Amino acid sequence: MAKLGKRLKNAKKDINFSKVYSLKEAIEIVKKAATAKFDETIEISIMLGIDPTKQEQNVRNVISLPNGTGKTYKVAVFAKDQKAEEAKKAGADIVGADDLVEMIQKGDMPFDRCVATPDMMPLVGKVGKILGPKGLMPNPKLGTVTLDVKTAICNIKSGQIEYRSEKNGIVHAGIGKASFSNGAIEENAKALIDAIVKSKPTGAKGAYLKKTTLSSTMGIGVTFALD
Repeated sequence: MAKLGKRLKNAKKDINFSKVYSLKEAIEIVKKAATAKFDETIEISIMLGIDPTKQEQNVRNVISLPNGTGKTYKVAVFAKDQKAEEAKKAGADIVGADDLVEMIQKGDMPFDRCVATPDMMPLVGKVGKILGPKGLMPNPKLGTVTLDVKTAICNIKSGQIEYRSEKNGIVHAGIGKASFSNGAIEENAKALIDAIVKSKPTGAKGAYLKKTTLSSTMGIGVTFALD
């Protein structure tokens, strides 16, 4: 078992692990403990009362956080001709078709999100087994398969995030940076939680938000409950 460093040992002293904090308290504790030499990401983990083995209970959507994420997203766009030019003007970092497929097949994927026009999807399908497991496959339900590439790119660049439940029924997402104000982090956290509540599958029974935890990139998780 790895030993905790001095920084994390000091952080643990301020946490009562048997207590469920308020969101405001959790933010204060997590920010105080975010003492790494870089601007740590503030992350939220939410354990949902769903059956992740049932596809209809998987939770997945996108949301534009009110205060952004503090992260710069690189966007790749599958498009040709006029739509390719629109994507470039909108600030896409990579725009291509067959050449983009070749890049991905070689393992060269210097981007965080992927957008495609509908006519490009047969081409995108060639690398679906690579993009899918990484959560990068364009999806019309998430607004990343669209003719309006400008809006899709602008949404991503402005701090839109995708949230999805993983195999254990937990949603993980970055909701800001340690340099954000407490109020900005709180607003982002509440916006994400509200969106997840609205995405509750009809088949989910019992408690839906089972456990919510806040942490920073190099920090310790603090359990909290909404007021």
